[in-house]
Formats: sequence, C-alpha cells, structure tokens
Amino acid sequence: MFIGMERSLRTGRLVTTAYFALNGFVLGMWVVHIPAVERHVGISHAVLGWLLLLLGAGAFAGMRITGPLTDRWGARTVVPLSAALCSAAVVLPGLATDAWTLGAALALLGLGNGCLDVSMNAHAIQVERGYGRPVMSAFHATFSIGGVLAALLGARTLSWGWSPAMTLGSVAVLGLAVAALAARGLLPAEHAPSPAVEAPAGVTTKPVHRTSRRIWALAALALMLMLCEGVANDWSTLHLRDVLNASAAIAALAYGAFSTAMTIGRLLADRVAMRFGPVAILRYGAALAAVGLTTATFSTWIPLALAGWAVFGAGLSGCIPQLFSAAGHADPSAAGTNVSRVAGLGYLGMLAGPAVIGPLTHFMPLNLTFLLPLGFCVVAACSAHILRSPRTAPGRLEAEAA
Repeated sequence: MFIGMERSLRTGRLVTTAYFALNGFVLGMWVVHIPAVERHVGISHAVLGWLLLLLGAGAFAGMRITGPLTDRWGARTVVPLSAALCSAAVVLPGLATDAWTLGAALALLGLGNGCLDVSMNAHAIQVERGYGRPVMSAFHATFSIGGVLAALLGARTLSWGWSPAMTLGSVAVLGLAVAALAARGLLPAEHAPSPAVEAPAGVTTKPVHRTSRRIWALAALALMLMLCEGVANDWSTLHLRDVLNASAAIAALAYGAFSTAMTIGRLLADRVAMRFGPVAILRYGAALAAVGLTTATFSTWIPLALAGWAVFGAGLSGCIPQLFSAAGHADPSAAGTNVSRVAGLGYLGMLAGPAVIGPLTHFMPLNLTFLLPLGFCVVAACSAHILRSPRTAPGRLEAEAA
C-alpha cells in the first residue's frame, strides 16, 4: 500500500508540473502574438492597454471564484476544468475582429488563467504536504520554462507566416489534450479536519473559515513582491534603452537576465528552503533583490546594470512560492480560498507595476522610480518572520527553528 501511495504521489507531482508548464505555455503564446493580434484587429497601443486590464480583471475574478470551489470539490475536479477553459480561451484573441470581441476574448482568457492559477497551486500544496518537504518553487520554475518554450515556438510559427488564429488554435487543441490526459494523475481531495468553534457537549457546530490577519499579511507581501516582478517585466528593457542609451538588442538582455536568473533560482529554491527554511528564503531573497535593484538603479555601466537585473531576479525567485505555500498550509481545508487571497492580491500587484511607475516618470527619472519597488523588497525582508508559524508544512519545522 505504501508503494502505491508513493507512486501516486510521484504521479501527482508530475502532472502538477505539466499543468504549470501548460499555463506558462498558453500565456506565453498569447504574449508572443500580441503585436500580430493588435495589427489584425486594428487598434492602437492605448486601446490595447485598456483591453489588457480586462485580462487582469478576468484573472482576478477567476481566482476569487475558484478558491472556494477547489476547497469544496477538490483540485482533482477543478484543475482539469480550469486548464480546459484556459486552453480553449487562448484561441479567442486570434479570432477577434474588433476591440469589443478582443475585450471579451481577453476577459475569458483571464478568467481561465485565474481559475487554473489558484487550483493548480492548491494541488501543488497538497503534493508538497504529501512529500513533507518543499517542492513548490520547482512548479513555479516550470511555469517560466513553459513561457520560454512558447517564445521559441511562437517565434518560429510567426516566421512561417502562420496567422494568430492558426497558431493559437493549435495551442488550444494541445492544451485540451494535456488537460484531459493529466487529469488521471491528480490526487484525490483531502478531507482534513477544519478548525471549528468550540461548543458545549452535545452541540454540533459547522466549521467557520475566516481569513486570518496572517493570510492578509501574506497577501500584502505578495502584492509588493509581484509588483516588483511586474516592474522588471515591463520596465527593465526601457531602463537600459532610455536611461543608459543601450541599443535595442542589448536592452532586451535586461529582461532576459532577470527571467533567466528567476527560473534558475526557482529550480534551486526548494533545496535551499529544505536546508534553511522558508523564512530565510524570503528574508535573504528579498534582501538580495534589493541589492540587485539598487545596483541596476544607480549603475551607469551597462554590464553592471544587467548584472543588477539578474541579481534582482535571483533574489525574487523563491519568495512568491513560499508565500503561496504558507497560505495553503495554514489551513488544509481552506487551502484554495487562502491561496486565492494571496494570489489575487499578488496578481493585482503585478498589474499595478506599470500603472504606478508610468505616472511617476513625469516627476522623476525612470531609474529613480525603482526606489518604490526597492522599498517593498526591504519591507518584505523585514517581514519574513510572518512565515514562521506553528502550523508549518511538514519537514520545515527544524529548518525554521535554525
């Protein structure tokens, strides 16, 4: 029986990895085709910017809806349905003919992405609980790898002259197949006891789930750190281009350095967390990110600025997975709901990055606006103790006590 459970757990980890990679691949394919879709629909950059807000709004709604549903029905039911919705929706922007249809398509794509994001993270926490050691960061790394594969394949199909509808339609079919085939390996729903209000003998009470202050604190940190990630995604290239006068090719290396370092860091973060604990990952990771961003902000030498963006990505790499993991382990019977709180606010932070930095550039140079995310990294490093809790994931107590 033990061998069967171990095999089931390994399979669960494998298919969770597949869903994370699928999510990164689907979103990456959409990102690669944004310019082509924009030209096909015939809209301006400004209109596209407003329509992208619908993508974020749909994702936020999906996260809020899916958390409680995952707790009620189990990730084994919700993850495949969410993956199917996300995969099917990716073809819709390629079929859009005007701003209205593109807006509706992006809202549905965002909804599917939000549903899949929360449900697969909830299942990842269930897998991590079974392993009794950190495995969350590796899942997030495969999301990034999926995005890299999408960039490579998308560039190839564009060079072949494929239309967005043709490429995204093929991605949708592939995604639906993966969603269906991987579903068999998902773990059955857990039926963990839930904290209940103490009552007199003979009186039965129903569990009452209230979002604790600790969960909201984790969500606030996720908002800050994912805003930092959003700043790197949207402004690192422009920083080298406009502030340091780098060529377009060299400037593009800023985001490449950041994303590569983040992917490598996430592949290594689980082992580091196992050795030193999640508190150390958040504290020293956020501090390292602050050092990297300070270097990028004030450097006048392009190679040093590129190194700063790489260090920034390496520092941030393990932080968000630790926050998600802590939220999910706080109460196994409400893992989906708690993850949805943290992921939802974190996603808003990522969207807020461009919105906050842009207006600030009217009052100060672009590089000085990075003092805001730099401050958020410092706050996260000083608040790392929030991950220390008596209800810590199995296998971490000894590491946290160190």
